[in-house]
Amino acid sequence: MMKKFLTSILIVGLAAQSCTKVNENVYDKYAGDAFYSTPAGADNALATVYGKITGTWGSNYAGRDNCWYDLNSFASDEQVIPHRNTGDWQLDFAQLYTRTELPTLGIINNTWNWIYSSIYSANLAITQLTAAKADPSKIAEAKVMRAWLYYLAIDDFGDVPFYTDNNIDVSKIPQEKRAVIYDFIVSELKANVDLLSETRGGAYYGRFNKWAGYMVLAKVYLNAGVYTGTPHWAEALAAANKVAAGGYSLHSGAANAGSPLGYQYYELFGDVCPNDETILAEFITQNVVSGNIYGIRSLNSPNGVALIGFAGWNGTVIPSEYYDKFDDKDIRKKQFLVGAQAGGVTYTRDVSSLISPGAAPDEGIRDVKFFPVKPDASGASNDFPIYRYADVLLIQAECNVRLGNASAAAPFLNQVRQRAGLADIAAPTLDNIYDERGFELNMEGHRRQDMIRFGKYLLPHGFVPPAPATRLVFAIPTAALNANPTLKQNPGY
Repeated sequence: MMKKFLTSILIVGLAAQSCTKVNENVYDKYAGDAFYSTPAGADNALATVYGKITGTWGSNYAGRDNCWYDLNSFASDEQVIPHRNTGDWQLDFAQLYTRTELPTLGIINNTWNWIYSSIYSANLAITQLTAAKADPSKIAEAKVMRAWLYYLAIDDFGDVPFYTDNNIDVSKIPQEKRAVIYDFIVSELKANVDLLSETRGGAYYGRFNKWAGYMVLAKVYLNAGVYTGTPHWAEALAAANKVAAGGYSLHSGAANAGSPLGYQYYELFGDVCPNDETILAEFITQNVVSGNIYGIRSLNSPNGVALIGFAGWNGTVIPSEYYDKFDDKDIRKKQFLVGAQAGGVTYTRDVSSLISPGAAPDEGIRDVKFFPVKPDASGASNDFPIYRYADVLLIQAECNVRLGNASAAAPFLNQVRQRAGLADIAAPTLDNIYDERGFELNMEGHRRQDMIRFGKYLLPHGFVPPAPATRLVFAIPTAALNANPTLKQNPGY
């Protein structure tokens, strides 16, 4: 039932993406307001935004490629797609990883366009729902989504165009300071989160409920020092505590012979994200609502055929420096494939070259955290966990350490470690928490932000030399500068 409900919402949203003129509506104002005041009408307005979260190639949060997830993941130290010496794979991914990308990079432009197209849809939904005097919880849901999108924008690009009314020419949208937009995001979340539904799962699987709203607030506060220069650790902890009050728990990490990777833990990244731990998921169904490519993209062809019955794309690899941080006892290490594999393939630990001449076909450790469910050329049906309770625990641990209370941090950190099969840490340090976030949340889009917050992003690693501080934000894409002459490029690009 809940899958049918969400699928219908997302399909309507995808169909609505081509509509860019608010005045092209078959309803007159009275009938339109009456429609959007109904539960079905309100969901229709929200669908335009939810449909864009899953989106498609070059226009999505995660699941598909060449947009937000790739921009933030390949700029970190956790994964990279090398150009292959056989001529396969564009250079974009390796350029992001080595910090040599230019403002014309397609993935940067795609991410910018996706964020602002989604903000446009959120503004439209808020206008429609407000005019119709719709259920306040639905108006709040649209406002929380818009705040989340602006949070993604300032996290990636710093000072960005800011508008809440679609009746403005794109060439005149003002560029606002990161700290000012931060204040707007916090204000919008605080004003609206408590109006959201407390329902977990069911019709709210894949939608922003109260707990997902507080999770966004926790994330925004957690990175306040990056955005404004003033940390807000106590506020981040309070918001994380609010999420914890929603009744979430860690999903079991017990052994499971029926799992391709041997543990129930990997159910978190399967066809449906379990409600016990998942706070917000991206609903994905192969050939219906986009697709999840991450496992398929990593496997090479014969290994993919042997494991999942479908040829892999031979793309993503895990740098050996990152892989080597995992303890052999850690059940999360099971996601990596190295050495001899099914299909007569042997993956090497190391990659000889990223760009020129590129890596040989079987070079590099592979990742199947999202072990593909029902795969084909469009991807797989694995849903994507945007936020999980494990992240909440790690936020609680981090904030306690930063507030000078390491002993209070230990129980939060150790819950995550215990599930993974690792020993407790009595007095965690920030380095312990940083490492644990890398072990627990890899391949989920959080690593670049964590590296920046912990002061690790500019350090050399693998093929990556030290980077200047200007790389802490991405370039504003050239196409955006051309469309809006009032915008100023970020320094260093």
